[in-house]
Amino acid sequence: MPLKAFRGPKVWLWRWRRNPLKRRADMVEAWVLLGAWLLTVLTGVLAGLAAAGSVEHGLARERALWRPAVARVVAQVPGSSPASSSHASAGEQVWAKVRWAATDGSAHTGRVRVEPGSKAGTPVTVWTDPQGHLVTRPATASEAAFRSTLIGLLVGVSTAAVPLAGGLAVRGRLERRRMEAWDTEWARLGPQWGRMV
Repeated sequence: MPLKAFRGPKVWLWRWRRNPLKRRADMVEAWVLLGAWLLTVLTGVLAGLAAAGSVEHGLARERALWRPAVARVVAQVPGSSPASSSHASAGEQVWAKVRWAATDGSAHTGRVRVEPGSKAGTPVTVWTDPQGHLVTRPATASEAAFRSTLIGLLVGVSTAAVPLAGGLAVRGRLERRRMEAWDTEWARLGPQWGRMV
């Protein structure tokens, strides 16, 4: 921390101010940093909004197209029902074969989770797509908003990291070149400091 005592107060935007000691490299670095920050914010926001909109649109489409249907259990399901069993957990379910009719009247079968001990013919609510295939329950509007926001944030931050890392890499390269130039100047002028005029 002793070097901090020799530094003056932090001056914002010093690369943009008039200064006879300002070098061309300082201006190049200022423009690189400005461009990197603008590109970081712009790409992050645009990619995040695009991803969130795409997810929201896809989930809204699922809500509009997927419909519930009543399916019937095909055969007796093994196990005892939670009501008659004191040790079974309330959320315990088993896979069973069910049959349902699609909106066009065609019969379909599939496997879904049902209560243990369900008898043949027990009604079960399933969700189907327009072709009558089984799908998961579509996300509600609030779930869709949460998912799209979360995915938009993740995509935006991930996308913004690319120009930010590129800008920092270019700045590091400029910093190394500036240090090399100072070393060259010091090698040329340093020995002259000890001479008496």
